[in-house]
Amino acid sequence: MAARDQVATGGVGDEVFVDLPSELKGSKEDRGLSPWQLAWRRLKRNKIALAFGVLFLLLVGACLAAPLYADHVANRTPFDQPASDETVSDNGEEILVVGLDGIPIGPTYEAEYFLGADSSGRDVAVRLLYGGRNSLLIGSVAALLTTAMAVFLGLLSGYFRGWIDGVVSRLMDIIWSFPVILIGIALGTALALGGLDLGKFTFGIIPLTIEGDSLAIPIMIISVVYVPYLARPIRGQVLALREKEFVEAARAQGMGSFRIMFGEILPNVVTTLIVFFPLLIANAILLEAALSFLGAGVRPPNPSWGTMIDDGVSRIVTAPALAIVPGAMLVLTVLALNVFGDGVRDALDPRAKVRIDH
Repeated sequence: MAARDQVATGGVGDEVFVDLPSELKGSKEDRGLSPWQLAWRRLKRNKIALAFGVLFLLLVGACLAAPLYADHVANRTPFDQPASDETVSDNGEEILVVGLDGIPIGPTYEAEYFLGADSSGRDVAVRLLYGGRNSLLIGSVAALLTTAMAVFLGLLSGYFRGWIDGVVSRLMDIIWSFPVILIGIALGTALALGGLDLGKFTFGIIPLTIEGDSLAIPIMIISVVYVPYLARPIRGQVLALREKEFVEAARAQGMGSFRIMFGEILPNVVTTLIVFFPLLIANAILLEAALSFLGAGVRPPNPSWGTMIDDGVSRIVTAPALAIVPGAMLVLTVLALNVFGDGVRDALDPRAKVRIDH
């Protein structure tokens, strides 16, 4: 490499200097950076992705602060229903929280009932924050479980191949053959009615019973139905990596199969997991909202953005904020995760032609 960013090419005794493209040039310090440092510098240059990442953190922080808002501002829990004659000041006028005709008050933009009350008289702002906690919890935990199961099955299938690959691939095909929303509704409805007794499936080894209204039910459903969407790309990468020289060298040193899988191959698929994880959270939150809207996800009276949208649809004309506000929160969260995930993907792409300046 010449000092002026040129490459010497040609045959023996010949030197032909070709100018490098400007996007591939960089300082000497840049050329010594690790791939992770280069990816971080690319991500820092993507202001839009960073802005949406900050937006997601703000939404998470607001939802985590739900108990503080409920205790010190609204002075009520997400389940509290007002007395039949409870009134609130709205522009100086004392009105019933829920009128005699059953229509809830509109937003007061004050401490109590900041976004109004739902048809049961519960504070919409409090339920919005607590519902966000449940939606984010379900999405994050489901994405973690999906990643763990997909990594294990993808490594197992791609490394051992043969009958193991056949069994795992056919299992993934069965799950993939069902539309996500349909299999989610079927499982959610069945488990919501009778709960889940793990002792029946583990011969009493795990004597655990999950109630039908537990948040663990939608978490388990969502984590299972999305496994094929991550396990297949990992399997394809493992099939290619198992033939590489570093894997052959590990076998020659006497390493066992599982040590090679988790110690040598897994670090090479970490970038794929990092790219997929924000998108998995976004898809899990969307699926939870859809299931809850249809009555197969979070069970009332537990709040979530899906159940709040369901509650507000019946009053979309008289009180549109009941459906619009949780819908807007859902859209902003999913949009922030998708845009930030795209930015992470571009930053981790080794072929990204982004010039990195100090």
